[in-house]
Amino acid sequence: MTDQYQAFTQSPLGKFVVKNLGLPSPVVLDRFESAEPVINGAVLLGAAPSSSLSGAIAQVLSNIHADSYAGNNAELQQTAAKVGLNLRAFNSGDKESKFKAVVFDASGIQNSEQLNELYKFFNPVARQIQSSGRVIVIGTTPESAKTVKQAIAQRALEGFVKSVGKEFKKGITAQVVYVDEGAADNIESTLRFLLSPRSAYVSGQVIRVSKADVVKVDWNQPLAGKTALVTGASRGIGEAIAHILARDGAHVICLDVPQQQADLDRVAAEIGGSALGLDITAADAGEKIKAAAAKQGGLDIIVHNAGITRDKTLANMKPELWDLVININLSAAERINDYLLANDGLNENGRIVCVSSISGIAGNLGQTNYAASKAGVIGLVKFTAPTLKNGITINAVAPGFIETQMTAAIPFAIREAGRRMNSMNQGGLPVDVAETIAWYASTASTGLNGNVVRVCGQSLLGA
Repeated sequence: MTDQYQAFTQSPLGKFVVKNLGLPSPVVLDRFESAEPVINGAVLLGAAPSSSLSGAIAQVLSNIHADSYAGNNAELQQTAAKVGLNLRAFNSGDKESKFKAVVFDASGIQNSEQLNELYKFFNPVARQIQSSGRVIVIGTTPESAKTVKQAIAQRALEGFVKSVGKEFKKGITAQVVYVDEGAADNIESTLRFLLSPRSAYVSGQVIRVSKADVVKVDWNQPLAGKTALVTGASRGIGEAIAHILARDGAHVICLDVPQQQADLDRVAAEIGGSALGLDITAADAGEKIKAAAAKQGGLDIIVHNAGITRDKTLANMKPELWDLVININLSAAERINDYLLANDGLNENGRIVCVSSISGIAGNLGQTNYAASKAGVIGLVKFTAPTLKNGITINAVAPGFIETQMTAAIPFAIREAGRRMNSMNQGGLPVDVAETIAWYASTASTGLNGNVVRVCGQSLLGA
């Protein structure tokens, strides 16, 4: 669906009206196009004293051939040089240079007084970040900090990043990445995603990277040779997910209810995948999914995307509407996971990705059933993650306002509020959700387990 207000703001008249009335001015976000580099523009790298992750960050910047700069920080320049990255000098008095990304290693911050390192680094360059730019702060997981003071200071990074995401505007995103001890070599897939246009509608998020085996991949085809299954794949977000996973090299089994067979066949044909008409609430759904994947060498990725809404206030809701939503959105995914995990239905280093919603975080009027189901999906991720073996991971996305057939049916006033009540002042696209799922699904994302990332443009709801 076209955002007519955004289109208006890009016209000469619209720009005049927006400027003089102080109205929201949503920029056109950079999104990934084939054959693009990871990042189009310069990267400024900084670090607090005694930070431990700068070498790993520099290695990623070197791998992606980023045009990288650093301020007057000899220690950082020497660290980068050891991994083959030449950090060009940036004079803090230079107000002309522009940066597409600003990355700061905050792992050395040991107490609240040292949080002024954030101010000293970001304050001089706050106005020099380009449209659709990236701010990434990398810290130490607070729960594994060596001291209480360090844990407090590292937890403070979240408030800083979320505020930056709201302040900088121009489509600039801001994230904090917490890295467990020993997990420095597991950050590459996450940094690549966050630096790139693939993360256009992800902002204000907290991402945790755990120690895991490091798997080398072809970054142009990170899912080459893998088999993925996407539920609810016949349209909307599910269709976008199928396309993106196929683009990244996977054979995608597109699943939806038999009533959607025509659209299912169309999507599968477009991506060179296969179609599976199946009701995911059926008792034998897990068995049939395993059998379908076995024809392709077994299942490597399953994306639980299928979901429905049946909105009514609780007082007016019939019991069958409650049961239907819970069953499709939550219980079916539980049952399928249970079957696959108990019956070797996922290959080694497999990926389970679930689709939650900001309604599951913030709640929503008339959605007690839906919000409960999507909060349950978050629980499914959080409590399943520690139990997984053989390199299998589980993570979730929580979409906000995404431009789909479902949101197009929302009354105008509510729809416009949903679009504007976020740091991007616009709705997201199905591809934004799909790109985030592809990041989770990547063979290289071994260190991501138990994460729930909102794809919502940093929505004000539930923030």
